[in-house]
This record gives sequence, C-alpha cells and structure tokens, in this order.
Amino acid sequence: MTTIVVFDEYGGPEVLHLAEIPDPEPGAGEVRIRVRAAGVQPVDCATRRGDFAGYRPLPFPIRLGNEVAGTVDRVGDGVTGFAAGDEVIAFLSLAGYADAVVVPADQVARKPEKMPWAQAGVLTASGQTACTALDELRVGPADTLLIHAAAGGVGSYAVQLAVVRGARVIGTASERNHDYLRSLGATPVSYGPGLADRVRQAAPQGITCALDAIGGEALDVSLELLGVPDRIVTIADWARSAKLGIRRIGSERTVAKLDDLTRLWSEGRLRIEVAETFPLSRAADAHRLVESGHVRGKVALVAD
Repeated sequence: MTTIVVFDEYGGPEVLHLAEIPDPEPGAGEVRIRVRAAGVQPVDCATRRGDFAGYRPLPFPIRLGNEVAGTVDRVGDGVTGFAAGDEVIAFLSLAGYADAVVVPADQVARKPEKMPWAQAGVLTASGQTACTALDELRVGPADTLLIHAAAGGVGSYAVQLAVVRGARVIGTASERNHDYLRSLGATPVSYGPGLADRVRQAAPQGITCALDAIGGEALDVSLELLGVPDRIVTIADWARSAKLGIRRIGSERTVAKLDDLTRLWSEGRLRIEVAETFPLSRAADAHRLVESGHVRGKVALVAD
C-alpha cells in the first residue's frame, strides 16, 4: 500500500490527513518512484484553502504536491532511459505528497549523486518557475532586476539564476534575510513604507525589470519605478495584477530546464535552501510554516 496526504474539505492545515491506497502501477511510458522528498509550495496551501475552487473545481478527496525526488523502482513498457534503482527528480501535478508516485518518464531527470534528498525534492517547481519568469522578462547582462520576496522559494532561485545571466539584482526581504541575499549575489532592501525610495537609492541608474513573488504593494512599487508594466511579471497576485495590467505567469516545466538547474547545482552556481523538513504525517505543520510567510527558501516533506 502507498501512503498519501489528502483532504476532504477546504479549510486550514488541520484538514490534511493520511490515507492508504493500492500501490500505483506505471503504464506505458511511465515510471514509479519511491519518494524520498517532496516540495511544499504556497500554491499547495492555496489549493487546500479553496482559493481556486471558484474557477478550477476539483473532486474530493484532493491530493497535493507538484515536485518529488526519489528512487525508481518500476518502469512501464517502452521506458528505456530509466531503470530500477535510479535516483531521480520529477515534476507532476497534485500527487507528490505520497511515498510512491507514478510519473511520465518525460517529466523525470536524473538526480546528481551528491545532492541531498531534501534539496532534490524542492528543486523543480520553484526553480522552473524562476526560469520561466526570467525568460518572460528576457533578463540579461544589461539588466537591473528587482525581485520582491527574494528570500522565498522562487525568489531565492531567481536571484541566483539572474546573477548567472549577468544581471544585477535588487532583492526585497526582511532585514534578517539581508545577509542571505548578499550571499546569493543580490543587493537587499527592506519591505515597508518608503520601499520605492530605498530601491532608487540601491539602484541610482534605475531598474529595468521586476519579478514579484508576494503581491500587493510590491506591484504598485514596481509600476511606479518602471512606469509601464511591459517588463513586470508576478506569480502571486491575480486580482491586483489584472487591474494594473501586469502579467501573471505560471511555470513552463521541462526536463531540459530541470537538467540546467541540476547542472548549475553540480557546478556550485546554484544553492538550494531548505528551511525545514517534515514527515508526511506532519504535512499540516509544513503548511503552517509556509503560510507563516517567514520561510527562507523551501519546505520539504521527507520519508521517515
């Protein structure tokens, strides 16, 4: 049997509970992965709360989780690139909170041998979202990029990936995370009243683009600094961004992007920050931590 995390009604973290289902069997072109770590994202919390229920209803019970790392233990017909025993990272939808998952082989990449399981489990979702955002903004060496919530999951990756592209990065964060942002290559500025002036002081020549990962005031500040919304994107605030004409983006996930991320990690150019790990049985505690808004990097669910 496979243990999964599900919920039967929308609500707070307490609605999450464990359930047992028959072991999933891989079909043609699929692999089964025994999960060692799974990432917990803000979108998981939003799904659990019912934030998307009005336009994307899902049948109960609902599962969660879009990124995993683990060991292949069975392959389906036609799979030639993987075999039992391979250590892998994979992306999927609404199934990752489990101790076993079935994933199409074209959504699976090899895990670097020395990468810790918790880091591997939180790489693909936020890492690929950061890649997508930088591609949408066309970030390059001539840019000064403002990243709101730069110490969070997507922000931490975006800072480093922008630096790899040669851009200068200004990152907003609470003061306790300023040294962390400096270590990633960003110039930190604090949240709160006067943010636009602090950004101008940090970047006297101005910013050329902005990535928002928090919403609210950050969108207004970005628009004030840039004047037009053309090179502003958000992953956080649907309603406010629509009013301001700012693009909200998702994540374009591919194995090619994932391979690039693992290569950068292997080369020592990408740091993966794991704030805390929890067993599957404490998924509710993991959600409480993510929803606190004080997470540096990512939170992972790990095998007992």
